Amino acid sequence: MATTFRTADDLRSAVADRSFDRPPAIVCNAHVTGLGVARALAAHDVPVITVDRNGLGVAPYSTAVDLAGEVTFPLDDLDGFREDIESIAAETGHEPVAFGCMDEWALAFAETEPEGVRLPFSDHETVEAVLNKESLYATAGRLGVPYPETCRLRGIGEKSSVNQKGRPRLCDPDEAADRLGFPLVIKPARKREFEEAVGTNVIEVESRSAYHDVIETAREKNIRIMAQEKIPVSIGDDCSLASYVPPEGDPLAVVGNARVRSPRGFGTSCVVDIVDSREVRDRALSVIEETGYHGISEAEFVYDESREEYVLLDVNTRPWKWIDLPVTAGANLPMAAYASVTDATYESDGVRDARWVSLADYLSLLSEDDSFVDVLGRSEWEALFSGAFENRDDLTTGVYRPSDPTPTYRLLQTEFGNQEYYCAC
Repeated sequence: MATTFRTADDLRSAVADRSFDRPPAIVCNAHVTGLGVARALAAHDVPVITVDRNGLGVAPYSTAVDLAGEVTFPLDDLDGFREDIESIAAETGHEPVAFGCMDEWALAFAETEPEGVRLPFSDHETVEAVLNKESLYATAGRLGVPYPETCRLRGIGEKSSVNQKGRPRLCDPDEAADRLGFPLVIKPARKREFEEAVGTNVIEVESRSAYHDVIETAREKNIRIMAQEKIPVSIGDDCSLASYVPPEGDPLAVVGNARVRSPRGFGTSCVVDIVDSREVRDRALSVIEETGYHGISEAEFVYDESREEYVLLDVNTRPWKWIDLPVTAGANLPMAAYASVTDATYESDGVRDARWVSLADYLSLLSEDDSFVDVLGRSEWEALFSGAFENRDDLTTGVYRPSDPTPTYRLLQTEFGNQEYYCAC
């Protein structure tokens, strides 16, 4: 297990000193999602190296991780990132398998294609087309998959290269506001650059003046944005398809329902359940198939009370916060991806019902929202407190594991102490 987060030079030396009997996985970033991926792979004896720009994430200190250390942050220096990854790969004696757990890391792997590293997902052009909401919504429009009414805003950001049937209409900003009304939602075509500029990837605006403030920021930063209707969401009913789609063959997929978020509505996932939704599954897979994407992804839908149907919001071409849920339910997506590019084998033994809980977020919600009613039963709380859930196949957590306690300690430091770690997960 990793006991320390190493400098880049020390990490390379430690990798060179280690003997690997199979290709290791390189997982980045090294926080909640990276921890879930590491645990999923370690369960099948895959060695794991986690990398990040600093050691404040929770994953480097897990028993599931063999080595952890620093690499150049791709948004700071993309070539430096590639060089660091290639230097690590060269010391393994194998061709390691890459897992990017936030957009900037996944895109960096796809864009640079580091030599000596196996990528278990589509090429950069395909990934970009899925992550870019203009092209994603164009694909959904052609297939008849509903998405929120959206206007591309003329004169903001670089000229779009997307020219596809079904894409959102192009509008002047004031025309879009008149069409959609307030409140409305502003989203970027590519969310990570928007997050870097304003600290979030979605902004809800209540007035025209607030709307123009965001537009001005996007114009100054040259970020292409869209105005979108605020969906009358049925809280607690939004669903995502969690899947691994291989280059050929049948997908491995389950539908997760984010039953509880904090804050309620559009906050971070706290409790997610496996559900049977043929509507979400079919719509998500049709979009993914049409894009030509293969790899791990999460296709996000919300239930629109006015339309009385699910509408597509986003497709994330990478693992995400509750990646442990499909693994516990019998669909180990990281292992399926790893097996697709190595000599390893993996086959699901069937999918079962399961529940995932982010205890830090859930306990915060219980303590802060007097109107919220606990959805966990006594037996679930007892299983969590005793650690018995680790031997169950229907209950798992985002970080907390009594058998692997240090990540929980590290999370407490970043969530409630004076250390900070940014992660959309």
